[in-house]
Amino acid sequence: MILYELFSYDLLRVVWWLLLGVLLIGFALTDGFDMGVGALLPFVGRTDVERRVVINTIGPVWEGNQVWFILGGGAIFAAWPPLYAVSFSGFYLAMFLILAALILRPVGFKYRSKRDSAAWRSGWDWALFIGGAVPALVFGVAVGNVLQGVPFELTQDLYPLYPGSAFGKLFGLLNPFALLCGLVSLSMLLTHGAAWLSIKTEGFVQTRAQNIGAMTGVLTIVLYAVAGLWLAFGIDGYALVTEAAPDGPSNPLYTEVTRGVSWMAAYADRPWIAIAPGLGFLGMAMAVRAIRSGGEVSALLWSKLGIFGAISSVGLTMFPFILPSSLSPDSSLTVWDASSSHQTLFVMLVATVIFMPIILAYTAWVYRVLWGKVTEDDVTGNSETLY
Repeated sequence: MILYELFSYDLLRVVWWLLLGVLLIGFALTDGFDMGVGALLPFVGRTDVERRVVINTIGPVWEGNQVWFILGGGAIFAAWPPLYAVSFSGFYLAMFLILAALILRPVGFKYRSKRDSAAWRSGWDWALFIGGAVPALVFGVAVGNVLQGVPFELTQDLYPLYPGSAFGKLFGLLNPFALLCGLVSLSMLLTHGAAWLSIKTEGFVQTRAQNIGAMTGVLTIVLYAVAGLWLAFGIDGYALVTEAAPDGPSNPLYTEVTRGVSWMAAYADRPWIAIAPGLGFLGMAMAVRAIRSGGEVSALLWSKLGIFGAISSVGLTMFPFILPSSLSPDSSLTVWDASSSHQTLFVMLVATVIFMPIILAYTAWVYRVLWGKVTEDDVTGNSETLY
């Protein structure tokens, strides 16, 4: 009871906003290199043995890494029900596309070696490429659309409405700024995957991964800078007109919102948040430097820092908005009016405090056990190799 009173409603809302960011960043840092490796597979592996080496660097860990994606979706469902309802309704076909691509990954792992046929295995290699590249691209496209605002409105009973057909909504997501954000995401995760391969492989595969990673790292920096300038001078931001009620009811229609301001106003109000994009640029620049100089662990750590900074910069720039509406700005969802109840957030926090350390400890143990390079001898001379 004392703890419940200690964690006020407004504090829990901010805590769960931070935890949602932690889960999404955790997914990008772990499953992100899996997607990057999958997208790199046809280009860093020239022979069947080399591709088996690449696949076996992520084969034992990808399922565990995907837990962060499930946790993120569960957190949105339980902590931010309006966000779950609105985003999954508006992004339905995009979500289906991501799901279909992600399904190709386990199927590709399991079926690739079922037949000793070059055409068969090449086909599944490209399926694994799709399973890595498509989600990486679409996740970035989704972020680009969130920054611009999603065309929805809430009725008086908080029912979300979207104009247009389902396919019209999907193609509406593929606008120039969103596609640019998608390319930022794709190139960033390609760099992350290349950094992982530099640790886990050797020889020609490692060299090719490092060469590609150095190029995609530079590309990430350039695209991230272009996206930032476009956001500052070409994208309308959102701002609260009425004063927010941090401990008020979860009803977005109680808040008046205006569109047309610059998202960069957040940096004038809270200058300290500039550290996030700074870490994004620093992390990627140092990752490129480490990859070029042959650094292995350092390259992966720097790429993680770059990803952390890039994703954090989006959340901090938008705060307190989590899903603005371009069609009806007053329907925009914020941290203060789109959460579950006080009691729900508290119970979820207790569960998180108990189970999150267990997940982190188990993940650390798995990576410790599986640490080391995957060699050609490992995949050709070990009958227990799965892929």
